[in-house]
Amino acid sequence: MAISANRLELLQIADAVAREKSIDRTIVIGAMEDAIQKAARSRYGTETEVRAEINAKTGEIRLQRLLQVVEQVENVSTEIALQDARTRNPEANFGDFIAEPLPPLDFGRIAAQSAKQVIVQKVREAERDHQYDEYKDRVGEVINGVVKRAEYGNVIIDLGRGEGIVRRDELIPREIFRTGDRIRAYIYDVRREQRGPQIFLSRTHPQFMAKLFAQEVPEIYDGVIELRAVARDPGSRAKIAVISKDSSIDPVGACVGMRGSRVQAVVGELQGEKIDIIPWNEDPATFIVNALQPAEVAKVVLDEDAERIEVVVPDEQLSLAIGRRGQNVRLASQLTGWAIDIMTEQEESERRQKEFQERSNLFMDSLNVDEMVGQLLATEGFSSVEEVAYVDRGEISMIEGFDADTAEEIQARAQDFLEEEEAKLDEERRQLGVSDDLKAIDGLTTGMLVALGKDDVKSMEDLAGCAADDLIGWTERKDGEVKRFDGALSGFDISRTDAEAMVMAARVAAGWISEADLAVAEEVDADGDVDEEVEAEVAAEPTEETPSGAILNG
Repeated sequence: MAISANRLELLQIADAVAREKSIDRTIVIGAMEDAIQKAARSRYGTETEVRAEINAKTGEIRLQRLLQVVEQVENVSTEIALQDARTRNPEANFGDFIAEPLPPLDFGRIAAQSAKQVIVQKVREAERDHQYDEYKDRVGEVINGVVKRAEYGNVIIDLGRGEGIVRRDELIPREIFRTGDRIRAYIYDVRREQRGPQIFLSRTHPQFMAKLFAQEVPEIYDGVIELRAVARDPGSRAKIAVISKDSSIDPVGACVGMRGSRVQAVVGELQGEKIDIIPWNEDPATFIVNALQPAEVAKVVLDEDAERIEVVVPDEQLSLAIGRRGQNVRLASQLTGWAIDIMTEQEESERRQKEFQERSNLFMDSLNVDEMVGQLLATEGFSSVEEVAYVDRGEISMIEGFDADTAEEIQARAQDFLEEEEAKLDEERRQLGVSDDLKAIDGLTTGMLVALGKDDVKSMEDLAGCAADDLIGWTERKDGEVKRFDGALSGFDISRTDAEAMVMAARVAAGWISEADLAVAEEVDADGDVDEEVEAEVAAEPTEETPSGAILNG
């Protein structure tokens, strides 16, 4: 069958637009169909349901209007009686749609302009969707582009099939790009916005450095060497932690390269940013000591619950460990994920002496003993009156200068002191209005009940409504810094497991859950197995373009 020139030209236009915009040809033809439908509605009435079809092979345009089969016709433009419908299709029934052919449409100037706007809009939307689909899966890649323009400190990058933006705070300090410069950047986010897909690029992101090393070091690309952590102060200094899966390969040496060639290539791309390459270690203390290089560390003290570490360095190493404006310790903290407190050996010695004196004074005041006895107890490692009161008496009598009678007297005084303190705390608990019922919760001491009362947790229901974080506190990480938030019982030595057990016991006592529910939960936690039987029901909804009901061609 011969194809007319106009129809052939229509298909050629669709092909040209599809190639130019890198979108599917069917999308362009669909846009043309929508444009013809809009023009036809302006001709036959906006309430008329018009359908236009363009044959993708011949370019033939077929116009139809849809008429719904009803019992009584109220609008002849949209409805048709059942008797009339069955003359066109014997199988027609109420609710179905009859497709009635319409004559070819002659476009006027206004209709043609309106159709053009529809096509342009549809093609632009398709182009944006294609661009978003292309780049949304490329988040995490390093991409090359050409600087298109710079505005308000932000740099717009031509990526070929789209535009990316490097915001001012994502540029390395002091670097300047001009129109036409080539640039490499890291894709860290792609968002679908009203004005089109926005591709956000960064040159300061830690993963930008990681990707650059993967390009320069074949062992990282191949997976033999793994880059575990990166911390950057963009344009100034950075630390990376690496580990080798092959014991015969030195991860630090591989990243440095022959005469520093590999690391220098990355340094050159990052405007001279100094890079410390550190061997990663599973032991937090060893890893943190490595991360504080080039400073030498004398001793470390870990607090694993709070993820804090105290680092003791020689007096002459303090400034080196801290770094200029705290840079070295800040980067080490970001790299390891631990909060790092640095002190000199002299400061640590002074702190120990202060703690020793405080413990000695505690024993002197609470046990009514002289300074020598208080210091002897502190020297032997006793840190609280409870330890003295309930430790095996033989441990006290073994202290030099003590005998069995002295040990018995000291323990008696310690127990009397604790009884007096318990009575004071119980009175304070009652004044705060803390319920007696809470005494039944295993692990809660009178001092803890007072702390709960001060935090407005006074009844079994109040405790049942708490979370473990409300009791023991929590930590949050922001901008590489770890911040600690205290809970009601942060001053007491209880673990998260203990706190969770207290809350669950309160919920059982308050009647929120049963003992059976608690037993099932404990069993699931112990086994780590949860029955996963999920049923999903997906209901099909009619599209906006096609009215619900069957369409029967007349």
